[in-house]
Amino acid sequence: MKGALLVLVSAALLVPASQARVAGGSHVALVTAETLNELVAVSLPSGRILKRLHMPVDPQNVEAYAGAAVVVSTRGGSVTLVDPRSLRVRKVIRGFGAPHIAAFSPDGGQVAVILGRVIRKVFVGRGAHHMAFAPDERRLWIALGERATSIAVLDTNRETGRIARPRVIGHVDPRGLAHDLAFTPDGRYVWVTYDDRPYVSVFDARTERPVATLYGGPAPQHVRFDDASGLQQFGRYAYVSSGNSGRLRVFNWRTRRLVRTMRTPAGSFNLSIDRGLVATASLSQGVVTELLGHGRVSVRVAPSTRDVALATP
Repeated sequence: MKGALLVLVSAALLVPASQARVAGGSHVALVTAETLNELVAVSLPSGRILKRLHMPVDPQNVEAYAGAAVVVSTRGGSVTLVDPRSLRVRKVIRGFGAPHIAAFSPDGGQVAVILGRVIRKVFVGRGAHHMAFAPDERRLWIALGERATSIAVLDTNRETGRIARPRVIGHVDPRGLAHDLAFTPDGRYVWVTYDDRPYVSVFDARTERPVATLYGGPAPQHVRFDDASGLQQFGRYAYVSSGNSGRLRVFNWRTRRLVRTMRTPAGSFNLSIDRGLVATASLSQGVVTELLGHGRVSVRVAPSTRDVALATP
C-alpha cells in the first residue's frame, strides 16, 4: 500500500474500487454495506461470503488498485485501508469532514492526497464528488457535486511533482447537472454522465468542449472503462449503468456505438470492471451481480449495497 498514491475529496472523498483473487483464481468483490457498517468480501461467481469486515460508520465508497483497497466512511469522517489479499484492515485514517469518493492515481469541497498518511489538502470547490484521473496522470477532473454545474480541472503532472501537490487550473462547464465522469483509456476524451437527463456527453480532454452525445438511460448514470492494463482484447468497451432502469449499456468507446444492453437489478448504479468481468451493486436490493459475456450471477449480501470493487493480485 505504501507505493500507491490515493487522492480523496472531502465533500467527495476519492478512493478506487478493489479487486482480488482467492485460491483457484476466482474473483473477489468488495462491497460496501453501509446500513451494516461493513465491507463484505464475496467470492465470484459462487456468491460465497468470504468475510465481513467492520468499518467506521456509513461506509459508502470502495476502490482498489495494485493490491490495495480503500473504503470511505462519510459520516465516520474516515478512510480505511484494506489488504484485498488477506482481507484485513491495515489502517484507519480519521479526521476528514465529509469524505465521499476516492481514486488511486493510475500508477499507484477539498482534495486530500494520501501516501500512507495525509500529505496535502487542497480546496477545489464545494460539493466535490466524483472524479477521474487521466491515464497519463497529468490531469484530474472533479465534479463539484452529485448534480454538478462545474467540473474542476487539476494539474497532477507527476514529472513536475504535482501528483502530490495538485492545483486547480480551470473549470469545465458540463452543460447540465453532471454526476459521474471517466477518461477514455487513451486519455483523449472524458465521458460525463448526468443527474438531469438520460444522456452521456463526450468531452474533448484538450479543448474541454463536448463533441458527442450518447443515450445512457434514465439518470443518474455511472460510467467506467475496461482498460485492462493495456490488454487490447479487453480494453475496447465503455460501460454505462442506469440503476433506475436496471440497465447496463456497453459501448465501443472508440466508435461510440452501442454494442449491447444488459439487465441488472434495480438500483445498480455503481460498477467495477476487470478484463471483461463486470460487477454491480444494487443500492435498493442489496444484490451483487457478476456479468461476464452473456452470463449473469446475482447474490444478496446485505439490505443495501452501495459500491463494489473487483481486485486482482
